[in-house]
Amino acid sequence: MMLSKKSAKVFFFGGTIVTFAMFLVMSFMTLTNEVPKRTHEENLSAEVIAGKKIWEENNCMGCHTIMGEGGYYAPELTKVYDRRGEGFIKAVLQSPVPWQPRGRKMVAYNMNDTDAANMIAFLKWVGEMDLNGFPPEPDYKSTKNNKK
Repeated sequence: MMLSKKSAKVFFFGGTIVTFAMFLVMSFMTLTNEVPKRTHEENLSAEVIAGKKIWEENNCMGCHTIMGEGGYYAPELTKVYDRRGEGFIKAVLQSPVPWQPRGRKMVAYNMNDTDAANMIAFLKWVGEMDLNGFPPEPDYKSTKNNKK
């Protein structure tokens, strides 16, 4: 069924107005207290900011995802601080040789203590954001419990 010229204009302009209204509401919500409250902006320290710069300079998003954005070659790092802990992250970042978990090769950054601490602070801050349950908790079901 084809729309008449008049119906097509009404449909187009109506859709444009509704979409623009949604854009304004979402922009308002972003600029109000909602985003700083969810991201814990008050915890942004010089170390977290330095860690973010290191993240960008080394193009970590080329391989890793964070908050669902980035490459899918390497693991998702939004909650890596909770999953692996500070010691593990520091060991990986300071490794002098390329690290190869499950056949994927991680660059040997051989970071100094300060840079590694800054990256850890950044990853910890990201992990503390309220992302409405993202990433979801894995459902680890034992195969022993499923056998009958």
